[in-house]
Amino acid sequence: MNIKPYGDTLNDGKVQVSFTLPIPKNQKGIVAAKEVAKTMGLMDPSVVHAESIGDGFSFYIVYGSLKDSIDYDKIHVEEITSKVLSRKEIETLIKKEFDRELVFVGASTGTDAHTVGIDAIMNMKGFAGHYGLERYKGIKAYNLGSQVLNEDFVKMAIEKNADVLLVSQTVTQKEVHLKNLVELVELLEAEGLREKVILIAGGARITHELAKELGYDAGFGPGSFAEDVATFAVTELIKRK
Repeated sequence: MNIKPYGDTLNDGKVQVSFTLPIPKNQKGIVAAKEVAKTMGLMDPSVVHAESIGDGFSFYIVYGSLKDSIDYDKIHVEEITSKVLSRKEIETLIKKEFDRELVFVGASTGTDAHTVGIDAIMNMKGFAGHYGLERYKGIKAYNLGSQVLNEDFVKMAIEKNADVLLVSQTVTQKEVHLKNLVELVELLEAEGLREKVILIAGGARITHELAKELGYDAGFGPGSFAEDVATFAVTELIKRK
């Protein structure tokens, strides 16, 4: 099935893009914005908004149409497809399969100062009515907070004999978050720990496919809750017993 974006009629290819240019906002700047849109493959681009955002910088919103379509049926996405268990079901499964508490260690690592994501998964109150891992019977959850160096994160994983490591990353400019995620994998490998733990990444633009590419066992993006993470981690630990 071939598809395009659409605005007014199905598959008309209409899209809206926005970007900043390092030039003043004037008529020449508007023409430059159109030319930039053309390099993106947009046909008949129209600048519908332009404004100055500082000395020598300007912002543009451009409408246009895409010529090419994509074959939707050829797209393959690696996803976590297992049925998500409830908190009670997860607690029952842990009690049945393990004779101890499972240890989860989580943090926003590197320079990442954002804790909303990791708190939503780990803190007892959770998020949007979904309780965090601290409330789960059979799970000992350690939330280390933000700006935790990868080296310190690995030390804590060793100290607490962690079963599962949760890493929250906010997307950054120049892909600093990706470098940080890869560095953590390398440190775990150097310590001989990588294959001994379930390693999970999460964040606003983290996907399962991206996490796997970076060397993680799973990735969870927006709309994920503690039960999503716990279901995957606990069932994976059972598989590895």
